[in-house]
Amino acid sequence: MRKRAAVLCGAAVVMAGGLTTVPAEAGAPPAASTSYTAKPAWRKCATDDYPKLQCASVEVPLDHTDPGGRRITLALSRIPHTAKTYQGPLLVNPGGPGGSGLTLAGFVAASLPEKVAAQYDVIGFDPRGVGASEPALDCVPGHFDAVRAGPVPSTPAVERAGLARAKSFAEACGRKYADLLPHIDTVAAAHDVDAIRRALGAKTINYLGYSYGTYLGAVYAKLFPERVRRLVLDSVVDPTQVWYEANLSQDHAFNDRHRAFLAWVAEHDARYRLGIDPERVEAKWYAMRAALKEEPADGKVGAFEVEDTYIPGGYYNGYWPYLAEAFAAYVNDGDTEPLVEAYENFGAVDAAGDNGYSVYTAVGCRDAGWPRDWRQWSKDHWEAYRRAPFMTWNNAWYNAPCAFWPARSLRPVRIVNDELPPALLFQATHDAATPYRGAVTVHHLLGDSRLVVEQGGGNHGITLSGNACLDKHLAAYLTDGTVPRGGRGEADAVCEALPDPKPLTSKAAPSTARGSTLHGLLGFRG
Repeated sequence: MRKRAAVLCGAAVVMAGGLTTVPAEAGAPPAASTSYTAKPAWRKCATDDYPKLQCASVEVPLDHTDPGGRRITLALSRIPHTAKTYQGPLLVNPGGPGGSGLTLAGFVAASLPEKVAAQYDVIGFDPRGVGASEPALDCVPGHFDAVRAGPVPSTPAVERAGLARAKSFAEACGRKYADLLPHIDTVAAAHDVDAIRRALGAKTINYLGYSYGTYLGAVYAKLFPERVRRLVLDSVVDPTQVWYEANLSQDHAFNDRHRAFLAWVAEHDARYRLGIDPERVEAKWYAMRAALKEEPADGKVGAFEVEDTYIPGGYYNGYWPYLAEAFAAYVNDGDTEPLVEAYENFGAVDAAGDNGYSVYTAVGCRDAGWPRDWRQWSKDHWEAYRRAPFMTWNNAWYNAPCAFWPARSLRPVRIVNDELPPALLFQATHDAATPYRGAVTVHHLLGDSRLVVEQGGGNHGITLSGNACLDKHLAAYLTDGTVPRGGRGEADAVCEALPDPKPLTSKAAPSTARGSTLHGLLGFRG
């Protein structure tokens, strides 16, 4: 949901959670299956990368329990099928919540084997509140403008300022979107998915979701199991941790992944000259953060901003060479230019990011209960920070508006489901945004599901990113429903991770461009 890394990595344009999100006193909206959704009128919206891309929109009820009431608009995209064999629509979602899926349709269609993609209408969509859907949320434009106070609340004054900022954001959302916030949540989005299905005239859908998109897909499957033909979940959220506990789990996982990056820097000391001891390299990184707190680089990159810049490295190791160059230039030469460039490409938040963050908070704060007593947040995050100092407080403030959210929270959806055809799950063992145990949990909750594990991998979003072994399983499943027959232990199939990248002086691996494009589309945070 941050500014995409297009300059460095050629990119085109994540929260983690078996629980059905419904009000404590009510069931799922009963009327959605009877509301009318007009057939979309497709028009050309080709890009240089995706010349066959088409766009349209559909109207859906704001409140699915009131199908005759106010309606909102969802933006759609499509790469139409070309083969005689037609397997129906394949809906794709990049996660977030708050991520735009319009370009993802083009990417998925172009990245699948041609004979597989040709059998589907690949459908992207902007969920309610996102991007080209109307109305689109933007609670506080420029909320992440630099330079912000450092993330660690080292004094009561810093903590009070952080709380005031979080409360102000929540109050601004309430003032601007009081009529919308009670309807921006995962269950509403799942009913939107079914409205899209009806508009397309399909009896069933196929679905590929990344990151938060796996939770949306699992909730849809729970609410509409008879409408699911094939279900692919890549980088799977833990539905038993929606959402406060999920973020605490992320803090530890991202700290581990950041240390993996620093160990990689130490491994390539000949290039970066920061030392061969990962612990000493880590100390230099935190010294850089401390120095930037006192004197932000170019008046843009302070302690908060440098964390924002390096968090994407926890999602995708293809960014490591660029982040390492910026780190080395600052420490070894006092050169801030590469760091500022890295911030502008990886950390800075543009208007699309403001929109994405507004939807992220609206969905996350609405989906499940959060502690309303800040003392609980403070206790939990100081405890986490002692073991995981990299992102803990940054993540706390990112989610802190939920302590003050004006719309009441729902109960998470219990996604346990034995009514589905076999679902196919993909998960890297060292994924930081959606840690591995969440995929195992969902594997157990979805009857007859199959889990493909990328052993040793740490990226978030792993299919269609250059690993031929993973993509072989995806293509077989989308071709005719073939799934791995099962194996020993938790995984039904295991693929080895791709090697870590080389420094920029080396020739890039063939998979790098495709991987960076996918991760630009998935964005950061989730």
